[in-house]
Amino acid sequence: MLSGPDALRALLFASSAAGMLMAGPALADPGPDADPQDATNLGTVTVTGDPARREPQSPEFVAPLVDTPRSVTIIPQQIIEQTAATSLQDILRTSPGITFGAGEGGQPLADRPFIRGQSSGNNVFVDGVRDSGGQQREVFNLEQVEVIKGPDAVYSGRGSGGGSINLSSKAPRLTNFSRFGLGAGTDGYLRGTVDQNWGLGQTAGLRLNLMGAQGDVPGRDSVDYDKWGLGLSGAIGLGSATTATLSYYHLTSNQMPDYGIPLFTKIGVRTTDSGVLDVPYDSFYGLEARDYLTNEVDSLTLELEHRINGSLSIRNVTRYAETLNDYVVTNPGDGGRIDTGGVALIGGEYWMKRATKSRWNPAATFANVVDLYGSVDAGGLTHNFDAGVEFSREINRNASYSVATSSGTVCPAPLTGFDCTRVYAPNPSDPWTGTITRGTEIHANTNTLGLYAFDSIEFGERWLLNLGVRHDSYDVDGTVLPRGAAVPTTEEGSWDFVNYQVGLVYKPTAHSSLYASWATSSTPPTVSGGDQNGVGGEGSGNLSGELLDPEETESFEIGAKANLFNDRLAVSGAAFILKRENAQIQVSPGVFEQAGEAEVKGVELGVSGNITRQWQVFGGYTWMESELVSGAYNNVNVGDSLANTPEHSFSVFSTYRVTPKLSLGGGVYYVSDSFGGNQGGAGGGANEVYAPAYTRVDLFASYDLTDRASLQLNVQNAGDEDYILRTNGVHHADVPPARQAILTLNLRY
Repeated sequence: MLSGPDALRALLFASSAAGMLMAGPALADPGPDADPQDATNLGTVTVTGDPARREPQSPEFVAPLVDTPRSVTIIPQQIIEQTAATSLQDILRTSPGITFGAGEGGQPLADRPFIRGQSSGNNVFVDGVRDSGGQQREVFNLEQVEVIKGPDAVYSGRGSGGGSINLSSKAPRLTNFSRFGLGAGTDGYLRGTVDQNWGLGQTAGLRLNLMGAQGDVPGRDSVDYDKWGLGLSGAIGLGSATTATLSYYHLTSNQMPDYGIPLFTKIGVRTTDSGVLDVPYDSFYGLEARDYLTNEVDSLTLELEHRINGSLSIRNVTRYAETLNDYVVTNPGDGGRIDTGGVALIGGEYWMKRATKSRWNPAATFANVVDLYGSVDAGGLTHNFDAGVEFSREINRNASYSVATSSGTVCPAPLTGFDCTRVYAPNPSDPWTGTITRGTEIHANTNTLGLYAFDSIEFGERWLLNLGVRHDSYDVDGTVLPRGAAVPTTEEGSWDFVNYQVGLVYKPTAHSSLYASWATSSTPPTVSGGDQNGVGGEGSGNLSGELLDPEETESFEIGAKANLFNDRLAVSGAAFILKRENAQIQVSPGVFEQAGEAEVKGVELGVSGNITRQWQVFGGYTWMESELVSGAYNNVNVGDSLANTPEHSFSVFSTYRVTPKLSLGGGVYYVSDSFGGNQGGAGGGANEVYAPAYTRVDLFASYDLTDRASLQLNVQNAGDEDYILRTNGVHHADVPPARQAILTLNLRY
């Protein structure tokens, strides 16, 4: 495994080699993407100046985006590059209404997006195939990111109550081009990327993407990382009736994990209104000698597509992927409170015991998806349709570590043992020796078979009816393999469910639409519990031994979309109400029923594209009002807002070409108060802990040195704003990076 410096050296060598190996003279890329050096074009026009539409890549979208009756946000490659995003969390900051949950309560330390108040960590897809396994995703190999909001189990299958995210990978093309990026910045930031495409003859192409990066997290001096990645894909039959594409993706990431800062529950005294303890925001409670986080991903995909005739095609995608999520992290709020002996006031200073969270989670996924799609005229109506079948098998191995400390910082009395630190002045360089031993393993196997069909029916000149239905069979079995002589135990569950969507579209003009839609989703209990590696699905108390029914989500949405200025600018607006029902709750002492209910209603506005040829804009606004409608009979949180569901969120990233060579711009991101959990802290009370509202400003500048080279400057969190990104509401709050400046040289041949 390459270290960060080794990865960067390998990347720079590969960059030089790629340039020398170009087959023939370099050609301008005539594909749908604009030149990445053009900082004022979101890819809404081709390099020839013709309009180019950003559309979802899946054949399940049987109508153009403007005629699809649901909220869909497409984040293009230009925004990924211009914002200097390096992770999925970075890029989704530009899409309001999406938050990320903290790792806690059995949740893996991995990407955990929340869409419309619903946990969607299990609903991330790559090229239309579910991307399971805990990981923190990179963006160097992405063409675009597609966010579907609202219940979309008809598109995505089980568990998509709030929506789903599809990552569209870079694919081979027929022309030769080279794109190189080399960035350096404050806090040791180094990042290099290569995007090289070779056209091989008339119908074949090969594309190579490489990435190497290392650095420290600004404002978190002990938190560093190094990573490298590879995306390699080859295609034959491009532009012909039959195309075959074979792709391989690899990522290795090593970093110091960061669980942020503790809450007031640690010392039992509220020091801020939010409940986040008033320690310095650069406080780090982990141990450099012990803590670690390793992510590894290997994925092989074969896509076959055949055009049967001018109106009918068939597509098959097969993928095998392996991931590893492996970490030991210090949780600053989980070593016990002052009233339980985990904290003591000694000589006027608070001292605390450190506690760890850990996970060892290798996972393997096999998936096969077949789509038959096209268009047909029948009964005087035009049908644009897709019918498909999806099979997947996910194999998860999951365990925690037993961390035993044999020597280190001696805890002052009345605390005992080792591994203590000051609450207000922790020392991550404290000595530590001990053992890390993997404990009981859970082996979980998940099988899914889905059958689905979509139809967009055109009737008259201005009306479309969008229909969708999907049936899923979902089976899970799990075996607990304890260490020692204990006997393994096995549990299993099986569910079948059907989901629907109906949408009616009216088109005032060819480039605009008004719509109303209804959609449903089903979330089996092993998914709704939040731990994708869990087993079971049985109820509690009187429901013990019985398989719970899936939670059900239902959404109603009305909206409008329009493509303006010769399709250069897309605008949208939607109002929605979402209800999640059938959660297990305790309705009286010892009695449980599936009667839990939560509700989210809101309004979303979006804009993407070019207002003028010099002025680009991307962003939106989301208002959400959420409520726990029905909870446990003794739950003080009934009527409260849901976790990770801020009422207001706003983002806009915009650039303006001041001169033919110079572009200036930046981003503004606002998020209102966001509660961290639906439970009170010490002393009771509802939603006592929250992440306070914040506004973050990023700056951007780009200067074209030549027609093939540009310098790009990004200043992230330019105001050096101290804020809390999220909190789990129980133990800790996550602090985002401080100000950072990044200068990138972009080359294109």
